[in-house]
Amino acid sequence: MTPSYFKNLNIIVEINAIFAIVHSLTKIGKLFMEYSLLIILYYGILHAMGPDHLSAIALFSIGKNKKETITLSLLFALGHGFMLYLMALLISHFANDELLAYGDVISAAVILIMGLYLVYLALTDKIKIDRHEHKHEKHTHVYYKNAHLHDKSILLSLGLLMGVGGIRGMLVTLSAVSNQTVGVEMIFAFVMGVSIVFLAFGYLIYLINERVALSTKSLRYAILSVGLFSIAIGGYNLSGVYAV
Repeated sequence: MTPSYFKNLNIIVEINAIFAIVHSLTKIGKLFMEYSLLIILYYGILHAMGPDHLSAIALFSIGKNKKETITLSLLFALGHGFMLYLMALLISHFANDELLAYGDVISAAVILIMGLYLVYLALTDKIKIDRHEHKHEKHTHVYYKNAHLHDKSILLSLGLLMGVGGIRGMLVTLSAVSNQTVGVEMIFAFVMGVSIVFLAFGYLIYLINERVALSTKSLRYAILSVGLFSIAIGGYNLSGVYAV
């Protein structure tokens, strides 16, 4: 049997393990969580499937190994959940439509600015790829402007800023299950739901990284596509805010 056969077999085993973990989490949820926490968990899953969130995960996971991809996805989920928790506490004391609209504007502006910056990087040819090996393991590093982009801090910051715009949906969910009272267990349930999607999508990007040999040209096109998509999403969200 060829090495590629065993590599594919390991990937299949890892995918089955992910499904087993998700299945176990669902069982644990049914056994130990209240019905309201399950609603928030599923809201977190649905919330994380937004194209703006997935585009951020895709951007920072391209060209990364498994550990980096999982770490970045988890950091984005934690930053997102933490900001939603703070905003939910603030809104519960100072409920105000203008404050909610302000959060929507910040979130949409962050997505739009991120998209514009990505298009700038792609069109000015400032994206570089460095491939090397450590202990017989291949590593791929993506450079921007001849320097490392500090992925962990930037993605955590994006999670925090984009979390400001998710508070409206969170309040709707909280009003349905708990009269808008915010507890740590609710945020934990939300972060768990978000993390399931982010980690699964990040792992999918990792599998693509393993199978597709990225060139600088293909990476530039990929980042340009993510940038244009982010501009469209951010612009659409901003137009919706000001149309109300």
